[in-house]
Amino acid sequence: MAQAGTEPRVNTRIKAPQVRVVDPNGKHLGVMPIAQALATARSYGLDLVEVSPNADPPVCKILDYGKYMYEQAKREKEARKHQAAQRVKEIQLSVNIGNHDFATKLRHAIEFLCDDMKVKLTLRFQGREMEHTEFGFDVMRRFLKELAPFGQADFEPKLNGRVIHTVVTPLPRQKRAKNPFATESAPSNAQNSNKISNTAATNPAVNPKNPTALNNPFEDLSMSGQA
Repeated sequence: MAQAGTEPRVNTRIKAPQVRVVDPNGKHLGVMPIAQALATARSYGLDLVEVSPNADPPVCKILDYGKYMYEQAKREKEARKHQAAQRVKEIQLSVNIGNHDFATKLRHAIEFLCDDMKVKLTLRFQGREMEHTEFGFDVMRRFLKELAPFGQADFEPKLNGRVIHTVVTPLPRQKRAKNPFATESAPSNAQNSNKISNTAATNPAVNPKNPTALNNPFEDLSMSGQA
């Protein structure tokens, strides 16, 4: 086969004096001089394409060159997509994540998904945060809700030891929202704050007095200890 990313020699660009010819149906016609091979291809109304230039003699197939290149480009695109899908990017969250960090990590996750990469979400509890794991699950669900137009969780967030985790797979391109950061400049901090403040109005996990912090039972405990 011709090397990926290079165009094979076709018709009169084939330099070998004789070639092994395969007809459009895959039948081997044997070795013949290049002039005879070209004449045979013309009799089919198709092209003679050198598909194995390193063989001795080179192997040429009679086919529609335009269609051949289209199919080859399509296969290469699918191969690149498959390779990208095997790459996993990790985004680490926290119970007390603020608006700015939330927006930054959300943007990174969206860009990864729009590049056909999976995203692993993790949230690690520190110290006494383990007494209220529901706050961590609230953060994770909130993040997944924002990612819904771009990807879908492979499984519900799970708690493993002190870590909640899940993996998000990008939606098919025809069903996926367009990357909002592809042609637009990065949103300002004020825009990010407005976006997440709107979420705070409907999300009980967000402290209404301070929308950049999640309700945290450990704050009250620490304050009472200082009194």
